[in-house]
Amino acid sequence: MRLTKLSGAFLRSAAYERRFLSKNPWDLAMVVWIPLATVLLIWWIFSQTQITDLPIGVIDRDNSPVANTAVRYLEASPTLMVKQLYASESDAEAAILQRDIYAVVIIPEDFSRNILSGKPAPLVLQVNAQYGTHSGIIQTSVQTVASTLSAGVEIQRLVKQGMAPSQAAIAYSPISIQRISLFNAATNYQQFLASTVIPALLHILAMVIGATTIGRELRDKKIGHWYDVISNVDTDNNQHDSANLTNIKASQISTSPESQHSHTDEKTEVAENKHRQAGVSILLFGLLGKYFWPLLAYSIWSMLALWFAAPQASVAISSIIATYIGLLLLMMLSFFLGAILTLNSFSLRMGLSSTGFISAPSYAFAGVTFPYIAISDNAQHWSDVLPLTHYLKLHIAQLQMHAPAAVSLPIVYGLTLATTIAMLLTTLLTKRALAHPERWGAR
Repeated sequence: MRLTKLSGAFLRSAAYERRFLSKNPWDLAMVVWIPLATVLLIWWIFSQTQITDLPIGVIDRDNSPVANTAVRYLEASPTLMVKQLYASESDAEAAILQRDIYAVVIIPEDFSRNILSGKPAPLVLQVNAQYGTHSGIIQTSVQTVASTLSAGVEIQRLVKQGMAPSQAAIAYSPISIQRISLFNAATNYQQFLASTVIPALLHILAMVIGATTIGRELRDKKIGHWYDVISNVDTDNNQHDSANLTNIKASQISTSPESQHSHTDEKTEVAENKHRQAGVSILLFGLLGKYFWPLLAYSIWSMLALWFAAPQASVAISSIIATYIGLLLLMMLSFFLGAILTLNSFSLRMGLSSTGFISAPSYAFAGVTFPYIAISDNAQHWSDVLPLTHYLKLHIAQLQMHAPAAVSLPIVYGLTLATTIAMLLTTLLTKRALAHPERWGAR
């Protein structure tokens, strides 16, 4: 009997929310269309998986064969594109300010003469360091071109002196670096950024839904009606209400319109301000039913996001399952965190503001684009509190570094515990909200 009562509360709450979503297209869009568009749009933005053809300019003040070779090498680099040869630094600076180019390479006068005479002959690189990713790639590519050109010049000089080409190559650079990229060797930006940005955006949207789903009941003073529905009070009182309705109709015949209106308002106010002895278990299952449709939708969008992010042939099924469970837990936790922030303040506006403050910058603290060990101690403490940080550790370990699933199990356990605590806290705060009807209606 007890299980039947709890399952009834879940089903009635889910039906209540389904009716609301069917009549409110904007709320339905937050559950269905906006997250779907977010996943597809982010993946399309990063559809070009590698950065290529970054535009740069060249100022050639030498106009020698060696300088022309340097320009050809720059043009041949897959990450660079020599967009234009400029006559002066002012023209190049104007192009940088207009973002036509991101850097300019200056070949100084007497460049080839200094090379032939064994004197230093540097290439001058002026790069817009405001764009960190662009700047790093350009500097690396130009350095590679300079090293290649320098090696060719030096090897030719040693060969002319009678040294064998193989010995000349060793003599020029006796110590070399053998680079081995362990993870994301192809520098795939879909894998690096898109696959982690999508969960971060879903996390933000889920917290907003969590705040609005329960917050609108408080704002519209309908949280008491919602509880009556899930606890089956309306059904239990149908007979009593029918009798009351007959008495009200009879009394309305002998009363004036003003008294009828006063009586109706008084009856509504009494119903709204009625203190309800809410059961915790009924509330818990009612909340699960209320968030059933968002969770169902976001479980599908999470599956779509992981399908995009996981190279199907190389990731173990156990890693995909662990990541999917972690993402589902993150979505559930996000729903209930949004609800907690709203219920704690009795205000949907405050709940949404707190949601934005916590979730929007969380990606910056997650250690994906900026190293976690490089941020301040206080920022590290804040990062450790944010659930997105821990999920992205799991995501990167399983889908990009191909770590064993057992490595990330502590994160799954932690997200499970956090979600359970958030559910219980949401239930208790909802019980508190039902006990204080005088605070309903706040914006």
